[in-house]
Amino acid sequence: MAKKRQTKAKQPQLATGARAGGTDENYPVVGAREPCPCGSGRRYKACHGRAAAHAVTELVQRPFEGLPGECDWVALRELVPAATIALTLKGGLPEDVPSVTLATVLPMAWPALRRDDGSVLVGLQNDTTSSDLSRDLADTLQRALVAKPGTPVAAQRVAPTGPRLQDLLDPAGPFEPVVHSGFEFWLPDWENATPEVAASLERANEAAIPTVKLSGVEAAYWCETPEKNHLRWVMPHPEEQLLDALARLHAAGTSSLGEGTRLVGSFRAHGLMVPVWDLPTGVGAKDVEQPAAEFAERLARALATDAPLSADERRARGGLTNRQVTLS
Repeated sequence: MAKKRQTKAKQPQLATGARAGGTDENYPVVGAREPCPCGSGRRYKACHGRAAAHAVTELVQRPFEGLPGECDWVALRELVPAATIALTLKGGLPEDVPSVTLATVLPMAWPALRRDDGSVLVGLQNDTTSSDLSRDLADTLQRALVAKPGTPVAAQRVAPTGPRLQDLLDPAGPFEPVVHSGFEFWLPDWENATPEVAASLERANEAAIPTVKLSGVEAAYWCETPEKNHLRWVMPHPEEQLLDALARLHAAGTSSLGEGTRLVGSFRAHGLMVPVWDLPTGVGAKDVEQPAAEFAERLARALATDAPLSADERRARGGLTNRQVTLS
């Protein structure tokens, strides 16, 4: 599993140099305790500064909502070690940028990298400076598009009124995650890398958990660990409704993915639930393709049921709720 990341920002300090409303260039630079330049007579921090501070600190629970493949965005942010997705921008790419690729992680944990050929890689598994992961990534992407070729893009604090990924990415563009067995995608000619880079790549590959994306259902990822294998499945359904449905299946003894497998709990990440199944060692991704598709059908029927939960189903729901872990 990818390392847990905290996306909620610390309480901001509006020191001298803050702009009214956050980024409005029509206002002069003022301090938090100075009169607000809007003419209200109140201090900036109690007037337009209040809205700016609120925008910075209010956690966006579902930063990828509205993007194609929201569940896969969550999976690549929190669960998948090595994967890439080609991104399509609204209005097309700049002439000197041949491609933009989202990557789970980049060398040295860079937020983004502009390659020598002008192409852009944007890292998803990075610490963020605000409470809106989508806005942070959009800022990184914009700066990467104009960065000098051959240079990384550093992290910086993001204005609370800047664009979000939903403003920059074409919702009609293809969205096809590609899971890699290692991080060779970092370098187009990794076989000719310097010894230092080759050693860094080798260390990253050794730490990566083998992961495969299922092809028959959306946003389900098989992974292999030394003791047992797992299936982690990011689902788009409202949490309460999904818990009820899983409880119905669990109480009926139909929540597993076959012999020796069991639903053991769930993660909660970026506003979505991620049910997790334990799988026996030796059960590979291909082995759970058909069981997962059959489970999806059972789940759809359970989601469509609105009858009150039975006593057994309520107990099953309580057990599932107690085994939830929040990642973000």
